[in-house]
Amino acid sequence: MNFPFFNHLIPIPLDPIFKLAALFATDPRDHKIDLSIGLYRDRRLSTSILNSVKRAEEMLLSSEVTKEYLPIEGNATFIHQVGKLVFGEEEWLQEQERTCGIQTPGSTGALAVGGRMLIEEGGKNAVVSQPTWPNHPHIFTHCGMKVGFYPYYDMDTASLSFDKSYKFFETLSEGTIVVLQPCCHNPTGMNWQRHEWELCLSLFQSKKLFPFFDFAYQGFGVNLERDAEVIRLWARSGIEMMVVCSQAKNFGLYSERPGALFVLTRSQKVKIAILSKLQAIGRALYSSPPSHGAAIVAQILSTPSLREIWQRELEKMSFRMRQLRKELFQKLDLKRWKQKNLPSLKEGEGMFWLSGLQSEEVERLRGEFAIYITDKGRINIAGLSSENIPRVIEALMVVVS
Repeated sequence: MNFPFFNHLIPIPLDPIFKLAALFATDPRDHKIDLSIGLYRDRRLSTSILNSVKRAEEMLLSSEVTKEYLPIEGNATFIHQVGKLVFGEEEWLQEQERTCGIQTPGSTGALAVGGRMLIEEGGKNAVVSQPTWPNHPHIFTHCGMKVGFYPYYDMDTASLSFDKSYKFFETLSEGTIVVLQPCCHNPTGMNWQRHEWELCLSLFQSKKLFPFFDFAYQGFGVNLERDAEVIRLWARSGIEMMVVCSQAKNFGLYSERPGALFVLTRSQKVKIAILSKLQAIGRALYSSPPSHGAAIVAQILSTPSLREIWQRELEKMSFRMRQLRKELFQKLDLKRWKQKNLPSLKEGEGMFWLSGLQSEEVERLRGEFAIYITDKGRINIAGLSSENIPRVIEALMVVVS
């Protein structure tokens, strides 16, 4: 080994989305518009703290008596309440015998813990959708897995490639880990239909593939219940699977990093063994998860009056994004718009629209119009407003003409 120890190192490029955020922050133009990073913004384009969160924090501040470490598995009330939110109250009571859950530092932490456990138990290969959230392949590669991609969205036809996805899954070997997004797919906003999920479930069972759900946007699509339909359908089947969920988005708690990992097993005996394994991995990675964000979520979900306020706020966020999609679609000059991805703008759910813009068009948006979107053309719908949509449309028309 050569010394000095680090002399051979060269800088790793900054994550593209965080690089964009840094560029946006230093852009001196007053009229700049940020449509890149996946943050929900209100009509004032502010990521404000929810009223339900503020009230929960006031309650916690008045009752909090310690800053002790949480257990490795995290806040028990948080896990219980989020379990009910994800799986349904009745289903959660039934599934608890075979389901273990731990609190993690965000859904990224949950993906990393789940990935490490799977590779330690022989899960060598993972596949993610093409396209997907850029961090998916990074996380599973760092866990030591070989990561591939399954066809998901056809940019030429601006439509989902379910038949190609299904045929690809048929070729996978037993034990392959398949990362799935049950709603508000990032970056396309497009999701399979229920009958397609049912077909996949049967195939996964017969091929013995392992489903790993990334459930980051519950409530941002149709509603809390509909967005969780796929998770609950697969859970009822008895299949073994993992579910990662984030409460950063739907509670607006981005900096607090509340996340959870649930593992559905075959029996209570297996559940106990898996929980001990997750605790060991969590201990090695971060020892114990952060307390405050999970406490806020637990307080809101276990207090009926706060939960009612939160659900109204979440419905308002979801409604706003649907209206922004509709407004942008209606105001685009469809005859002049050369891109092919308009169906996903109209039919998609959640925060994101994959616009189909090419890299040179993305650069022109940023350089000439101070409009920031990701290099792959993903637009954060929540960064739009009735005030800035006309300028965004004008810029789009220019760069594609």
